[in-house]
Amino acid sequence: LLPLLLLLLLVGPARPISFQLPGKARKCLREEIHRDTLVTGEYEIGAPPGSSTGPSANLKITDSAGHILYAKEDATKGKFAFTTEDYDMFEACFESKLPVGTGRMPDQLVTLDMKHGVEAKNYEEIAKVEKLKPLEVELRRLEDLSESIVNDFAYMKKREEEMRDTNESTNTRVLYFSIFSMCCLIGLATWQVFYLRRFFKAKKLIE
Repeated sequence: LLPLLLLLLLVGPARPISFQLPGKARKCLREEIHRDTLVTGEYEIGAPPGSSTGPSANLKITDSAGHILYAKEDATKGKFAFTTEDYDMFEACFESKLPVGTGRMPDQLVTLDMKHGVEAKNYEEIAKVEKLKPLEVELRRLEDLSESIVNDFAYMKKREEEMRDTNESTNTRVLYFSIFSMCCLIGLATWQVFYLRRFFKAKKLIE
């Protein structure tokens, strides 16, 4: 239990990401997430300082196939949640709708707090529903964390096996291609020797 507690303290909560979004610009954040994983997020788009208009940006979350998992026009502040169906690369894009104008317009401040897996679970709600004690809630969290770590190691092992199989298959193909090339070269060299021998005999240069 002690190693898991230390690991939990080292992992800690994920910090929100903040960045500046210029007018008429588009910025995207990408992250690889495992299958059957709960993903939650909270975002906030601040209006440019000194601007008479409010924040104006669109938010769209898609997978590598282009499927829209969440979309919001004129987004200012909100939350989203979805569950992944497969291991994939997910992309969250913010697109500013503010006009660039003639002068320098201050950028919008975008804050995104995206969580997945154990971090995305609301253990307070789980404790209320299942009537768990604080120690039981912490044990549940440690159990989920250890399961997530085991799944990560299992996925890494699977990827390592796939890479090893690919390397072995490539090495076998290279070996067969090398043997085939050597046989072709030997055959070509033998044919050249016999051809030149017949040619020189025909010219009566050799007996």
